[in-house]
Amino acid sequence: MKPLRIAVVVGSIRQDSYSRRFAQALARLAPDDVKFDFIRIDDLPHYNQDHDGHDAPETQRLKRAIEAADGVLFVTPEYSRSIPGVLKNALDLGARPYGQSRWAGKPAAAVGVSPGAMAGSMAVQHLRNVLAAMDMRTLAGPEMYIHWQDGLVDAEGRVGEGSRAFAQRFMDTFIDWVRRFA
Repeated sequence: MKPLRIAVVVGSIRQDSYSRRFAQALARLAPDDVKFDFIRIDDLPHYNQDHDGHDAPETQRLKRAIEAADGVLFVTPEYSRSIPGVLKNALDLGARPYGQSRWAGKPAAAVGVSPGAMAGSMAVQHLRNVLAAMDMRTLAGPEMYIHWQDGLVDAEGRVGEGSRAFAQRFMDTFIDWVRRFA
């Protein structure tokens, strides 16, 4: 099998982001022939249709990363029952100008990570709506809504023992999903 490249888009830009920590731990569960590229979104300009066709260097970098990926893993917190604005901005930048979306056709999965009781479920549902509009092939299940708590990611950066089997099943299913389209 050919090696896979997975773009990872983390919806939180906080330095010690729970979403980033969990995404990094998930990546450790993948086979050795899968490479994860964490896409930077904290320095992207705000989407402005006036700039279509005249992308800033940061936007060009984002688009190249999407194009190079065989699949995309989104890991996001929930802000006000939706996705963070910085994530929506990255999605819009990668999808424009109209008809030239770099996201279209890419297999994807969405994970919600939050210390709140709903564990990012509303954010993931909103994200799924956006991904559908962008013609991404989003993994339907298993769904992954992670309630962040101590021990979820251990000191070595691995998914904690209590969640490891579920996380492994998710990653195995996601990698198989991406291989179907690669």
